[in-house]
Amino acid sequence: MTDLSPTKDILDPIEIASRDEISALQEKRMAWSLRHAYDNSPFYKKQFDDYGAHPDDFKTLADLAKFPFTLKQDLRDTYPFGMFATPRQDLVRIHGSSGTTGKPTVVGYTQNDIDNWADLVARSIRAGGGRKGDICHVAYGYGLFTGGLGAHYGAERLGCTVVPISGGMTERQVTLIQDFQPQIIMVTPSYMLSILDEFRAKGIDPRESSLKVGIFGAEPWTNAMREEIEQAFDMHAVDIYGLSEVMGPGVAQECVETKDGLHVWEDHFYPEIIDPATGEVLPDGEMGELVFTTLTKEGLPMVRYRTRDLTRILPGTARSMRRIEKITGRSDDMIILRGVNVFPTQIEEQILKCEGLAPHFQIELSRKGRMDVMTVHVESTPARSDSDARDASARELSHHIKSVVGVSTKIEVHDPETVARSEGKAKRVVDNRPKS
Repeated sequence: MTDLSPTKDILDPIEIASRDEISALQEKRMAWSLRHAYDNSPFYKKQFDDYGAHPDDFKTLADLAKFPFTLKQDLRDTYPFGMFATPRQDLVRIHGSSGTTGKPTVVGYTQNDIDNWADLVARSIRAGGGRKGDICHVAYGYGLFTGGLGAHYGAERLGCTVVPISGGMTERQVTLIQDFQPQIIMVTPSYMLSILDEFRAKGIDPRESSLKVGIFGAEPWTNAMREEIEQAFDMHAVDIYGLSEVMGPGVAQECVETKDGLHVWEDHFYPEIIDPATGEVLPDGEMGELVFTTLTKEGLPMVRYRTRDLTRILPGTARSMRRIEKITGRSDDMIILRGVNVFPTQIEEQILKCEGLAPHFQIELSRKGRMDVMTVHVESTPARSDSDARDASARELSHHIKSVVGVSTKIEVHDPETVARSEGKAKRVVDNRPKS
């Protein structure tokens, strides 16, 4: 695996500034952001007033706890443009969610927002091991989803040559990787596994590909999946974090030299960890729900936005800015099965322990009488697809899940390439339980 990790190989000096310098900058920018939201967004003015909070109440970073949270539902309730803090004609771009579970969330960007976003994704690619002049294969989806264009503009800002292939057309993805010889790929980790399958289906050794670093985001993934991808491709696999409501990809980035969590770009985003049940702010090091306040966003400032992602804040290592631990679950994708909390990433970890199983799976929830039942649909590997081998793999996986996660599950091992694939974010849970 290529060494891409010279110490402190930074893009911006703020990345290794002292904590005092970072905190002073955060206080200055936080005061501006709260005032900007209050003065220019009717939503935030009403929200602050109803809560009894005012921008003048903010003196130090600890005072942020005096302000109300923002929820995803707030964006839906104000659809489409009701939360913006600049006139619509001053926005140069609009992104949004798919809206598959209700009204989409809509976010807007001024030119300054777009420039900052490009700078931060460039910073992220550099921290992840990319360099000016590299070819960057962008297989995130383009369109309203922030992944493709966010990665694209950041890679161009760094000085990379961008291949904007978007998602899908997996056979063509492999062909262009072979023909164009990119050093970087940016894609969801679940779709990278589909690309890996296509390499193998074509009889191409993925370890002989040109790829040196994969920057994976948009969904939780485990260190076990990192190891699988790194071993398969002889490449570095690092995590990028973002969400459209806060900016898009590039809010935080894992550094290639340490791979020990994601450094939050604290000069633009202020992180908090709260107890998801009470909203109480927790000290650094404790597990809870991640909350962000934007410090420089003009079009759509976010004050204490509840991400639903579960993690903890840790001290900086490769950079001075604090890290968030790798996110492996969300408070809203947690399955409560017979009183036990289960996350899809826990199931993924157990599947990756089983030699006869491929890392493509879906969890089906159903109900038998009064009892909830979880069925894990997973594929066999081509080499172990006969019925005896599949039965043995099902028993092995059931044992691992019971021993580690603490729940009994039904396992159905299917033929290779029969579990539903995703070209974007993987749909891991299908809930067929009757609605009460």
